[in-house]
Amino acid sequence: MTFRLITALFILAVCGTFTVFAQSPQLSVSEGKTYKNLTIFLIRGNDTAKNAKILTLQEAMARDLFAVYETSEVNELEVENLSKDFDVFIQSGDIVKGGKQDRVLAVSIIVPARSGRIRIAAFCVESGRWQQREAESDKKFSSSDSRIVSKELKVAANESRSQGEVWRQVEAVQDKLSTNVSVDVQSSKSKTSLQLSLENKKVQAAIDEYVAKFIRISEGETDVIGYAFAINGVINSADVYASNALFKKLWPRMLRAAATEAVAEYNARLAFRPIKSGQVSAFMKDADAAKAETRKAPAGTTIIVKADSENSVYESVDEKSKVVVHRNYVKKN
Repeated sequence: MTFRLITALFILAVCGTFTVFAQSPQLSVSEGKTYKNLTIFLIRGNDTAKNAKILTLQEAMARDLFAVYETSEVNELEVENLSKDFDVFIQSGDIVKGGKQDRVLAVSIIVPARSGRIRIAAFCVESGRWQQREAESDKKFSSSDSRIVSKELKVAANESRSQGEVWRQVEAVQDKLSTNVSVDVQSSKSKTSLQLSLENKKVQAAIDEYVAKFIRISEGETDVIGYAFAINGVINSADVYASNALFKKLWPRMLRAAATEAVAEYNARLAFRPIKSGQVSAFMKDADAAKAETRKAPAGTTIIVKADSENSVYESVDEKSKVVVHRNYVKKN
């Protein structure tokens, strides 16, 4: 089903002037593919940005081109793009491992090459620890291999912005995963660490089963710029990016996050009716129609939050190019 997202026209006060952001992309949602309790939908559209020199946070940290520094402030870290050539895309929900406690980064931004140190909002996803963990550095973070899982965690980090609620939702995810993989997923190294729970071998094996069914779903497709998913016959969330190239880089990681949530919510006795693409389109339209508020973010980014009691959408707008780099839709009820 093809639909036009409601034109996003935002007049923002920036440094005493007004900047207009306008974007109205044509998008279509494919019919879903289902395995067990997870249904994936591909979202198609035209690229709105063509930045070929962009790395994901995971790629950049693996190549030692990006650093995330501990600030000793629970809800704030510093990031630095060390590359001379590549910009780096951070997506809200990326987990960084190490420091005095594991954190989740709370905004989607593009950090330019040779950025210098930039302060960025974060939340702790490991309550209790406030010291070095084994051989890890307590000054810097070592990797970013996982993402937060569960729509409740997304809302807690992006909308309510409540550290206490983030901790509660981390515990809830750990409990559900432990039940469904039949082992305590809390690590002896740090029982409250979501990152270490996601590294549990039985959790990884359960996730791999889903990933194998979906990983090639967009192979050879040049117009796919996002995806949506449903779990147990209920729409969960959707992510739309500025280009097919950025989507392709992020897809394996985003799929693993969706699969993790499906593992946590799996119930073999639960019967459900698969969601149709038209329902996903309607959900996105409804979210786009909600009242908007704006927030300033680092690296020349404005975050636009549109939310009501049913749906939320979080948009990251690059102020220089006027492009919506990332949209994250969440179905709350």
